[in-house]
Amino acid sequence: MRNRQRGSHLGLMLLASQLFQVGLDNIPPVTLAVLGLNVYLYLFPAAPLMQACVSVQQAYWFKDWRRLLLSPLHHADDWHLYFNMVSFLWKGKKLEQRLGGPWFVYLLSVFSLLTGVVYLLLEAVLTELTQDQSYSMACAVGFSGVLFALKVLNNHYYPGGVTYVMGVAVANRYASWVELVLIHITNPGTSLIGHLAGILVGLLYTAGPLKAVMKKCAGFVTSNGYNSRPNAYYSNSGSTGYSGTAGGYSGYQQNPPDYTTNHSASYSGGLTEEEQIQAAIRNSLNDGGQSSQRGAPPPYGFHLSEEATAEDIRLRRLRRFDS
Repeated sequence: MRNRQRGSHLGLMLLASQLFQVGLDNIPPVTLAVLGLNVYLYLFPAAPLMQACVSVQQAYWFKDWRRLLLSPLHHADDWHLYFNMVSFLWKGKKLEQRLGGPWFVYLLSVFSLLTGVVYLLLEAVLTELTQDQSYSMACAVGFSGVLFALKVLNNHYYPGGVTYVMGVAVANRYASWVELVLIHITNPGTSLIGHLAGILVGLLYTAGPLKAVMKKCAGFVTSNGYNSRPNAYYSNSGSTGYSGTAGGYSGYQQNPPDYTTNHSASYSGGLTEEEQIQAAIRNSLNDGGQSSQRGAPPPYGFHLSEEATAEDIRLRRLRRFDS
C-alpha cells in the first residue's frame, strides 16, 4: 500500500518487458488475469485515486465501504504498479501451481478484502491509543498489503532458504518482518500499517483459523460436490524466470528454493503417478482394499465425495498396473 502520485509510463514499459521475458504462456491464468486487471485499472481507473484509497475516515466514518474493493487494485504511479506486479508475478506463479487456480482466486479475493479490514482496525486502534486523528485519515492504495500476505504463505509452503534484503541474507521466516521495516525506512511514502496488515492476514491463514474458515465456506457453497480435472496451467517452454531492475524495491529480491513443477500435485496429494500406483497396491494388500486417501483433504479445499473419488483412483491405478 502506498500514498498517491502519478509518474511517467516507464514502469509500464518495464513491466511489459518483464512479462514478455518470462513468456505469457509461462504465466498461470489467474496470475496473468490479476496482472492484467491491475494494469487495466491503472490505465482506466474505476475511480479517482482519492476516491479509491482506503482510510478509517472514508470507509468507516463516511461508510464508503467500496474502497475496500477498489484500494488493492489501484496504484499511486507506474513504478508502484511495476514493483508490485513483478513481485506478484513471482509469488503468483509458485502459489497458483501449488494451490490450483480456483483456490488461488478465492485466496486472493479473501486476502484483498481482509487486508483492508485489518488495516482499518490497526489504524483505528492507533488513533485511540495516541489520540492522533492523522492515523484515521491516512489513505492507502496498492496491492502490496496482499503481497505481504502472499509472502507469508510462500515462506510457509516453501520453508527454508534465504531472501536477500539489500544484499544481506535473511532467513525466509524473518524476511517479511525485515522487509516491512526496511521498505518503510527506504521508501517513506509506503504504508507501514498496510504492509503489517498483510503479514497479519498471512499469519491468520498459515497459523490461525482463516484457512479452516475458508474451507468451511467453500464446502458450504459447493455442498453438492466439486470435481475438476488437472489443467495445464502454462507451457513449460520458454523462460521461467525474470531479472530485477534498478530502483524502488530492487534491493528486495528473493531466491526461490529449487523444486520440480508437477501440475497434478494438488490433485494427487503431492504423489507422483508411480507413487500413487504403489500406494494403491499397498492399501489393497494391507486393509482389504480400503483406500488410505479417504482422510486426505480435497484439492483447493472444496468438498468432494471422498470415498467415491479415492476408490475410483485406486481401481483405475490397479487396472493400469495389472495391464
